[in-house]
Amino acid sequence: MSARRDFHFIFGLRGQHAPFHVLHYLCLASCRAVNRPDAIHFHCRHEPFGPWWEKIKPHLRLVHAPATVAGFAPARYAESEEGRFIEQLGLSYAHEADFLRLDILIEHGGVYADMDTLFVRPYPDAWFAEDFAIGDENAPRTPGQAIQPTLCNAVMFARPQSHFAGVWRERMTTAFDGSWSRHSCHEAARLWRAMPAALRVLPREYFYRYGSTIAGLRSLLEESDRDHADLYSVHLWAHLWWEAARQDFSTVHAGQIDEKWIRTRDCTLAKLARRFLDQE
Repeated sequence: MSARRDFHFIFGLRGQHAPFHVLHYLCLASCRAVNRPDAIHFHCRHEPFGPWWEKIKPHLRLVHAPATVAGFAPARYAESEEGRFIEQLGLSYAHEADFLRLDILIEHGGVYADMDTLFVRPYPDAWFAEDFAIGDENAPRTPGQAIQPTLCNAVMFARPQSHFAGVWRERMTTAFDGSWSRHSCHEAARLWRAMPAALRVLPREYFYRYGSTIAGLRSLLEESDRDHADLYSVHLWAHLWWEAARQDFSTVHAGQIDEKWIRTRDCTLAKLARRFLDQE
């Protein structure tokens, strides 16, 4: 008997002040069309609104996210310059979701994916059967420092009560120091070295072909790349360019991207996404 194809998404941990964005719609619509899930579980604390939300909502199972998540300690942002910068940008919800996504997978199993994901090809059945599977991440290099392997938690597969997920979740509370990924991607990589048989690590190209760099985002948002047979989904790294005020990675921002942009733009993201606009 094959494993259920359940997908989990987290959204709206903070209040919603803008309509549900077309890219968030396309995340869920592409998941439906490409992976044919048994269910899409949409975990939220504050329900979205707007026409794109009303279009996709009937196809989701809404799950109320808890008011607090054990282990997430926002007071730690004050302990470092990086933490203070993250809090200033209003990105603490992403860290809360790091804890919550593991809680969800440990209890229910299935696939977790970030809301800035676009699905391109069906995930193979074998990945759903793994106790835990996660993608390798080509982490940006820091001059003068050794390259540290990381595992990106933007897409994860797990069986209920996964051993690897459980150990990671136990260590996450202590590892969280207010920095961006010490508790998440880096802690997962440390565990991978300690217990390599407990998980399957999938190649970076499957999920993160367009990396979290200026060049990677240019390839995704401005240039037109060819098709790749091993591209299963695309992570958009939206926190690096979503706000108009943030120009250090890309001059493209979410305020520019609407239905017309998706239908007419000659760039990698638009070409991959436009077929899902009319998904019923």
